[in-house]
Order: sequence, then C-alpha cells, then structure tokens
Amino acid sequence: MTKTIRLIKKDGEIMFRQNVLNSLDNAFSTLMNGAYILTVKRETKKRSLDQNALMWLWYTCIERETETDKNDVHDYYCTKYLHRNMNINGRQTVAVGGTSKLNTAQFADFLNKVQADAASEFGIRLPSPDDLRFEEFKNEYSRYLY
Repeated sequence: MTKTIRLIKKDGEIMFRQNVLNSLDNAFSTLMNGAYILTVKRETKKRSLDQNALMWLWYTCIERETETDKNDVHDYYCTKYLHRNMNINGRQTVAVGGTSKLNTAQFADFLNKVQADAASEFGIRLPSPDDLRFEEFKNEYSRYLY
C-alpha cells in the first residue's frame, strides 16, 4: 500500500502543519507491524499546454523552413534527445520516448535542446515567448499549425 500526503513549504514553514501531522499520524496508524521507508520527493507537474503549443509552433517553423514534415521533426528530436539504451534478454536495443510523459522541468530542458539544435543544425532561430519578436513569429507560423 502506498499513501501520498501532499505538503507545501512556504517561507520556511510547512503550510497547514497540523493537517499534515494528522494525515501522517492516520497513515502510520493503519500500517501493519514491519519495516517501512518514508520517502519525500518534490512534486513535479506534467508538461504544460503552453510548452506543448510552443513545441508544435517551433516544429511548424522548422517544417516550413526545411520542407520536413513537422511530425518527422518531432520524431527526430525525440530520437535525438529522449532515447535510452536497454538490455532485453541479453540484446542491446534503443527505446525512444515521447514528450507526453515529461514534467515541466524536463520539457523545458527538451525545448532548450530543440532551440539550440535548430539554430546550429538548420540556422533557424526559434524565439521564446519572452522574446520581443515572438508575437510576430507566432502570427507568421500559427496559421500553418493545422
């Protein structure tokens, strides 16, 4: 059995500390005798829709500039940056992941790699939303998204 208790630390203090302690006490009281491991990990969020929209806008730009289908561009970058080596029954193989299971930090790292690669490999500058000319870029390429 796994029990999840969410807590938030803000300004050096656990918010709603007594509620967290009560939840822990309740969880501990339901355990059978035995040895247990308590793990605390930072909560991460799944990739954001804004990140996903930006990725596809960038892929559309790359598609228009290189005449390579944006789905192929997506597969190219997933293969390049989201692959891992595996050993299955004594055989080495490569598994390629997708972007849907990335959390926001992992997705940001992936987007940074795509942005850098597009500049170095294709000579394409992909602006971030905080760039001054992003709206112009978005208006230019969003009409080709679908």
